[in-house]
Amino acid sequence: MTSQVSPAEQADGTDGADAAVVGEQRKPGGTKDVRRLDRVIIRFAGDSGDGMQLTGDRFTSETASFGNDLSTLPNFPAEIRAPAGTLPGVSSFQLHFADHDILTPGDAPNVLVAMNPAALKANIADVPRGAQIIVNTDEFTKRAMQKVGYAASPLEDGSLDGYQLHPVPLTTLTVEALKEFDLTRKEAERSKNMFALGLLSWMYHRPTEGTEKFLKSKFAKKPDIAAANIAAFRAGWNFGETTEDFAVSYEVAPAAQAFPAGVYRNISGNLALSYGLVAASRQADLPLFLGSYPITPASDILHELSKHKNFGVRTFQAEDEIAGIGAALGAAFGGSLAVTTTSGPGVALKSETIGLAVSLELPLLVIDIQRGGPSTGLPTKTEQADLLQAMYGRNGEAPVPIVAPRTPADCFDAALDAARIALAYRTPVFLLSDGYLANGSEPWRIPSPDELPDLRVQFAQGPNHTLADGTEVFWPYKRDPHTLARPWAIPGTPGLEHRIGGIEKQDGTGNISYDPANHDFMVRTRQAKIDGIDVPDLEVDDPHAARTLVLGWGSTYGPITAAVRRLRTAGTPIAQAHLRHLNPFPRNLAAVLKGYDKVVVPEMNLGQLATLIRARYLVDAHSYNQVNGMPFKAEQLAAALKEAIDD
Repeated sequence: MTSQVSPAEQADGTDGADAAVVGEQRKPGGTKDVRRLDRVIIRFAGDSGDGMQLTGDRFTSETASFGNDLSTLPNFPAEIRAPAGTLPGVSSFQLHFADHDILTPGDAPNVLVAMNPAALKANIADVPRGAQIIVNTDEFTKRAMQKVGYAASPLEDGSLDGYQLHPVPLTTLTVEALKEFDLTRKEAERSKNMFALGLLSWMYHRPTEGTEKFLKSKFAKKPDIAAANIAAFRAGWNFGETTEDFAVSYEVAPAAQAFPAGVYRNISGNLALSYGLVAASRQADLPLFLGSYPITPASDILHELSKHKNFGVRTFQAEDEIAGIGAALGAAFGGSLAVTTTSGPGVALKSETIGLAVSLELPLLVIDIQRGGPSTGLPTKTEQADLLQAMYGRNGEAPVPIVAPRTPADCFDAALDAARIALAYRTPVFLLSDGYLANGSEPWRIPSPDELPDLRVQFAQGPNHTLADGTEVFWPYKRDPHTLARPWAIPGTPGLEHRIGGIEKQDGTGNISYDPANHDFMVRTRQAKIDGIDVPDLEVDDPHAARTLVLGWGSTYGPITAAVRRLRTAGTPIAQAHLRHLNPFPRNLAAVLKGYDKVVVPEMNLGQLATLIRARYLVDAHSYNQVNGMPFKAEQLAAALKEAIDD
């Protein structure tokens, strides 16, 4: 962890909409100014059929290739197709990009692109005065405005006077640009998102080659559609260049000092997790098996891993959650690196089989991409509310290690870490990501193979115990003295036949046992195995000898760190620590907690980590909680931490 705050960190400490102007110049041979900014936050918003996620993703890809640091926040409805033009149907994509190290998608957008009245109304509360708003005026019909409660046009009633309003007839301009193509008006209108993308690409000097190449590839079987989208994209660029409404374009320089040397790519949390699983299987020299049932927001992992059969990956889309984990556990018994993916509702269904994996002591990765609950809850929104479920959500004493990534790119390393624990200690392991990490993205440095850990394991090959009469036998529950892991015996290996099943086993022999003393011993041994897992000590970032510690876990890392930077920039000392391992906790956690007068735990739940901290360490941890389906905002969190410090 860093011990000082760099100028870049101080800049990111604002994480808001007040991007600093760092230069201005006249464009050679032209009439428009080019203004240099240190960071920008853009939000694309429209109907769920307007292609806002695709538009944001393309802008993000070009921004990544340009070399900016970035962080994204896709936000979309749970309904497959909500009623057009309604508030529940609004889909948005927010991107924060900068010439320095940043941590969050930003608190408030500098630019809002609103494709219809619903998009404007759903997002205007987040837009600060003075920000730019680009609206598609073609959609502001009387009926469309009445549908979302506008009595009069917000473009004409003065309610937007405090903003830099750019009314653009995006639909009309798109249809006009595509009049030479053999398309119906409805087909032509679908390309208006590409027109908007072209306009924004001009405004912020984004590369265009990658988007045109993407469109050619995406519509390779429909070259006319590809050509129309490219034409709309170019028309948007040209409109920005020629219209008098946009007198200034903006540049955000690459974040040359923000990254260590290496090859980078933009990556989402679910994609990073998928790659981490593939890398873990290669490093373990084991085939990877995924038994899964589709569920938002975890399904992308199934989709991605199904593409990698060339790496020995087998994916099985089961008929339900129980079948998915049952197949995965069977694959673990057979010698594979076994994985099952799900979200909170699926964890509930998988709980009995997770308990069976605890009893059998087999390696199994249970990946929970958390979402809002309970029950079906908020499928496309984020939450951290499955921690206690992962910790205790099984019958009996069934301890399971828990690992939580902190950023989208960190999902790669977290997958390797979870695999290390599962393989070395022969146990199921929970990996707790969430919707914010899963769908968000950031730059990721591609590691070289020699940077990856060696995860190879040794299967049992023959007898491992000698009886009193000298007979050599195989004991399936004879443990490694260092890890307490039992041997991993591949079915069909001569002489290694042994019982499996959920009924309690006798220590050593693995025979069925109802002996009370044996059960007590096995329960305590399984717990001791988890307690003894080797995890790194908790690192604390405390450059100013603060008296208050903010402790986080999972995806709150970005907002917490941005808030801490704000406070330090303002002269308020505060310490920060972030947990990767939630079971077992790092061995030095007790000492860390006792070193501070106050401990504040921000969580996107009602205080689950704080509850564990209080119970385990008898520390009066203060909770700061949010369960609105969205990540923390840095400004809001900084204010709450300052209040806790001053209290």
